[in-house]
Amino acid sequence: MKEKEEFRIKAMNTKELANSYGVSRRVFNTWLQPFISDIGPRRGYYFTALQVKIILDKLGPYNLAAE
Repeated sequence: MKEKEEFRIKAMNTKELANSYGVSRRVFNTWLQPFISDIGPRRGYYFTALQVKIILDKLGPYNLAAE
């Protein structure tokens, strides 16, 4: 029986999130546009763990098998 993979929310950059969803950064940024006010500005290079949680709530979870 395959063990269940744990889904962990951590600070991530745009490239990591786009790769997790299997799309380019340009497409991913287009997906984020309607939710920018909910997500808020990035603090430096990374989205905070709270911002990543909001992104996952808005876009749905990405495929863990793709990582």
